[in-house]
Amino acid sequence: MQANARLTIAIQKKGRLSEDSIALLQRCGLKLLSSKSSLFYSAENLPIDLLLVRDDDIPTLIRDKVCDLGIIGENVLQEQENAENGEVFDRVKLLGFGRCRLSIACPKESTVSSLQGKRIATSYPNLLNKYLNENNIDAKVINISGSVEIAPRLKMSEAICDLVSTGRTLEENNLKEVMVILQSQAVLVKASEAISPEKMEVYDLLLRRIDGVLQAQESKYILFHAPKNAINDIKKLLPGSEAPTIVPLAECNERVAVHVVSREGVFWSTLEKLRAAGASAILVLPVEKMMF
Repeated sequence: MQANARLTIAIQKKGRLSEDSIALLQRCGLKLLSSKSSLFYSAENLPIDLLLVRDDDIPTLIRDKVCDLGIIGENVLQEQENAENGEVFDRVKLLGFGRCRLSIACPKESTVSSLQGKRIATSYPNLLNKYLNENNIDAKVINISGSVEIAPRLKMSEAICDLVSTGRTLEENNLKEVMVILQSQAVLVKASEAISPEKMEVYDLLLRRIDGVLQAQESKYILFHAPKNAINDIKKLLPGSEAPTIVPLAECNERVAVHVVSREGVFWSTLEKLRAAGASAILVLPVEKMMF
């Protein structure tokens, strides 16, 4: 890799995606050194730099080629794209964290049966207007930058459109969720133009490592003993798993040790079914890293 071919990634400076973005990149093996301002990280073992910025600045930095990549919520990305009347970014990979939804909510005691003619306060006017237009709803969108949830209490609006994760904020403000207009999670994005050739090697390496981290998060390593004649039935109980490794047990010809990686959730009900099929000494372990 060329010494000056450093890949630059924009991530959220603070907020719900910041810590998870840094944790993901550290799990990819990046040893990050912080600047004095804490607004810039440099990886000492790979030619990768992180720029910590406001989340709504990330699309602009990528579009203007200040940064090669960005980690951003789908909600912020689509709001920007709708403002610019078209997609200008490539979604490289969904990252599985920062899950939330953009929803319309109204006061619990409200008897509103339709949004027609109503006022809706939001920080996402472009996404809300798109939804209203697609559903032929004539409502007034009131754009406010923060504390959207208090707008009905201040008589600014009859409803709000805001991000919801746990629903606690809505509950605290006596609001009820009435419709979801967008499901969101963190996504790795780049400009629609190709990554420059001198950065392509580190870009491909980073994507392989992210794939490995995401696969490991979703996978479990399962070990157990089982009768030889039950192996085929047991394999059916572990969908999404690799071909198992079968190891003979000392001084036992009828039973074997089975090692398997499952890419799907392993729940208590699954363990009960394994036990009923003849498995014993069942051990489920997390997978730290994985690469294919």
